[in-house]
Amino acid sequence: MTKQSFGSTIAALRKEKGMTQLDLAREMGVTDKAVSKWERDLSFPDVASLPKLAEALGVSVDELLEVKTAAQAQPEHFKVPALAELVLKAVALAMGIGVTALTIMDEVDPRNAFCLLGIGLACLALVQLSHSDED
Repeated sequence: MTKQSFGSTIAALRKEKGMTQLDLAREMGVTDKAVSKWERDLSFPDVASLPKLAEALGVSVDELLEVKTAAQAQPEHFKVPALAELVLKAVALAMGIGVTALTIMDEVDPRNAFCLLGIGLACLALVQLSHSDED
């Protein structure tokens, strides 16, 4: 249960109690749409209502919040976010295309070309290393 988000924790506890979203909403004095948003992690209940929510779900506030903090506290492997991975791949591609174009136009010194290609290869290596950490 520690890897669940706060919303999935609410949903799991609610289901354990045999409650519907509407049942929980009525007990909390909110709409069932609000409960749905909490469970999908689109919004968070008001902090002042957490004791009431914990009581409705049959847990303490600490237990209710501990699930989220335990999930955050677990160390994760180094991962390159998708955008950073895309940027690294784009840099590698740009270096390859740039060196090719400059070589065709005879505008680049071979040592500089190797440096540019090395930057591109380093970017691809970072992407590959991030994928090997996931295994």
